[in-house]
Amino acid sequence: MIVTFCGHREVEMPELVYHWLYGIVEELLKGGANIFYLGGYGAFDRMAAAVVREFTAQSPQIEIVLVLPYLYSKIDTADYTSTLYPSLESIPPRYAISRRNRWMVEQADVVVAYVLHGWGGAAKMLEYAKMKQKKTICFTTNTGGKL
Repeated sequence: MIVTFCGHREVEMPELVYHWLYGIVEELLKGGANIFYLGGYGAFDRMAAAVVREFTAQSPQIEIVLVLPYLYSKIDTADYTSTLYPSLESIPPRYAISRRNRWMVEQADVVVAYVLHGWGGAAKMLEYAKMKQKKTICFTTNTGGKL
């Protein structure tokens, strides 16, 4: 099962979000998740990668994949199992991240989202996931991030 994440660059209530993510990833692993696609930009992406990494000691089959929006990227890849570059050469650079995000949604079985407002790249990615009828798991402030 492939899981991808979308979320804002900044994270409000980081401890609460971290614990929420930990519980979500734990449940997804129990349900058969083994590949996690991450974008590598922003606090939520870094937090999601850190949470997934916590489980790799007990589940070495986990793949943490950094999906690159540009063929030549300066993102640090040390914390990922591998990198992947979808064919985006024909896409103008200013649209590469949004097209990469769409590609990740299309590949994923589950999208885990930290989206608190309806504008920006994370909101567009979540909207696309819902349009594609992907299973989405969303953090909400109404539930305090509880599962």
